[in-house]
Amino acid sequence: MLSAHRLGASLYVPANHRALLDIANGQKWPELRSVIFCTEDSIAPAALEHALRNLSDCLDQMSTTSRLLRFVRVRNPDILERVLSMSGVEKLDGFVFPKVDRCTVDSYMSLVQGTPYWTMPTLETKDAFDPRQMAAFRDHLMEQGFDKRILALRIGGNDLLSILGIRRPRDMTIYRTPIGHTIAQIVTVFKPYGFELTAPVFEHIDRPEILQAEVKEDIAHGLCGKTAIHPSQIPLIEAGYRVSPSDLEAARRILQSERAVFTFGGSMCEVATHSSWARHVVERSEVFS
Repeated sequence: MLSAHRLGASLYVPANHRALLDIANGQKWPELRSVIFCTEDSIAPAALEHALRNLSDCLDQMSTTSRLLRFVRVRNPDILERVLSMSGVEKLDGFVFPKVDRCTVDSYMSLVQGTPYWTMPTLETKDAFDPRQMAAFRDHLMEQGFDKRILALRIGGNDLLSILGIRRPRDMTIYRTPIGHTIAQIVTVFKPYGFELTAPVFEHIDRPEILQAEVKEDIAHGLCGKTAIHPSQIPLIEAGYRVSPSDLEAARRILQSERAVFTFGGSMCEVATHSSWARHVVERSEVFS
């Protein structure tokens, strides 16, 4: 079973990138854990056919031995169907579906039913602002058995800000915008039911200190991995997900303790309420050493 923690800093790469094959084979940025080749927002309509040809050539030549997790963000179900017919598509780990809601998810999932591909639907429509719509969407995913092929749900921060007519300020994390409230709602709707969620992109490449602060808040919200839009962001995100020795020791003691409650590092540790956190910390530590 693939752990969503292995995604780490998922780098978005336009499918028309000249070095697509080198990136796919882990030769461009060896530290990269997962890559998402994009045929959606990063590709202009006039460039789509060239991007798909570039992607097709890449898949055909792509290595089967890379440890890199490789996904394609498709533009719509028609593009998903085209990618699935490409030679070498079996080398992919899965697909990212954009702007997914109850009206569109069946079209995507029906095309990958019975395949080994993992999916990552993206929550970035108006429905994401309504907890009732999100709960109905969650229930539909589970009723249809789609949740078993979902590695993580992605939160599309920029699309959600766009719906509000807002662009993220350069000097603050996304949690200080109206989207912070939305992320918290999404977490409480999906996480108790076993869904993992990934954090939105941070678009200001020259503000590493704000990115570092945001990663801390991502983790505090229980998010698993974060999308990167530039390779310089990869080490910053990865560093943020590393587990401190004190947290790892606390987690291990909680999972191994025969006592219901004890003190460690100046904090109360309660097995009944902290075990879930402890399991996630240990899992993270196994990926981010």
